[in-house]
Amino acid sequence: MAATTARGLRTAGVALAALIALTAAAGCGSDSDTPAKASSRPGERPTKVDSPQQPEPRPSVSAADGRDITACADGNCEIVVSEPVKIPFKGPRGPATLSVTEVGLNAIAYTVKSGNGRSTGSASGPGQGCITVLRSNGSGNSCGGLGAAGRPSPQPDAVVIQAAAGEDGTAVFQFVSDR
Repeated sequence: MAATTARGLRTAGVALAALIALTAAAGCGSDSDTPAKASSRPGERPTKVDSPQQPEPRPSVSAADGRDITACADGNCEIVVSEPVKIPFKGPRGPATLSVTEVGLNAIAYTVKSGNGRSTGSASGPGQGCITVLRSNGSGNSCGGLGAAGRPSPQPDAVVIQAAAGEDGTAVFQFVSDR
């Protein structure tokens, strides 16, 4: 019986040593959430891999003029934005500027200035946006659900601007003039 007990203790000791070795190996490392890069050399400790930078938001829809704000100079363009930006364009009474003040997930806010006139628009929520009509004698806004609205129609002596907030942190602006 003593031989059986000694053999059992030896087996338990080997098992305990293996368990301690596995626990120590699993517990090695840092508290960082940064993943470790495996080493190709035996016995070398893994090195940290830098976390990838967050990519710039990409629109879920494409815009005819991409991100090129200069395409709007004549009052006709379709662009996508992902951050505040100023977009100069030719309005009914001369130079005008649309200043995007906020772009976020399903959110957009902007101000249009032309001469002494000023118009603001903002919308938030899925499928939301605004339409601004800029005329030589004033402007008007309408914000809310855009549904399946396509490109706005040109109006005489006006620039029509449609802003659609995207669920991906971008917004699509369509400028349409009768020129």
